[in-house]
Amino acid sequence: MKALVLAAGRGERMRPLSDQTPKPLLQANKRSLIEHRLLALKAAGITDYVINISYKGEQIQQALGNGDQLGLKIIYSDEGEQALESAGGIIHALPLLGDKPFIVVNADIWTDFDFSTLPKQPDLSAFLILVDNPAHHLAGDFSIDNNGIIKPDGDKKFTFSGIGVYHPRLFKRYTPGVRPLLPVLLDAMQEGQVSGRYYQGRWLDIGTPERLNALRNMLE
Repeated sequence: MKALVLAAGRGERMRPLSDQTPKPLLQANKRSLIEHRLLALKAAGITDYVINISYKGEQIQQALGNGDQLGLKIIYSDEGEQALESAGGIIHALPLLGDKPFIVVNADIWTDFDFSTLPKQPDLSAFLILVDNPAHHLAGDFSIDNNGIIKPDGDKKFTFSGIGVYHPRLFKRYTPGVRPLLPVLLDAMQEGQVSGRYYQGRWLDIGTPERLNALRNMLE
């Protein structure tokens, strides 16, 4: 099973730290954010990776290379100067990901989630991990019913963690280009094609310098 790590964003909310260094390479406890994700995935037995890059992507390539130093196999999906957003980046990377379901993880999260518990062959087109709503996103994103079906509405909403398993068919109807992920997921939810699980463990969205400092303090 392959994993796509999303690392192409500009990181506007992380400025000024991201002015010279792409957000995925910012460090916490002597490792970059993206290394934390890669090693967590490696612990789950994932060895083949695609990393999408745009803003200062050459720094990410120089830091990680082909993955040998981490015991991984890494190839890159270069989006050029214009990042394509999450769904656009996934569509751009599809030729590198193959025709089987694949994991997608945001590079700028930290979690103790066990990636080995993700389904290798989800029944539906998408399988998402939901978490408790953080202070900066109290409204949440989606609800989940007793059968594990994720819907856009409901009495209790949770936050999408940035961790998912997707079948390539989810994206086949969409043309390449800049495309956010939310509308794609909402389309699939209307068709009952999104399932998932609520995770109660530790999870942080490292989107600002303050949250990065909080992660550093926690890990140290």
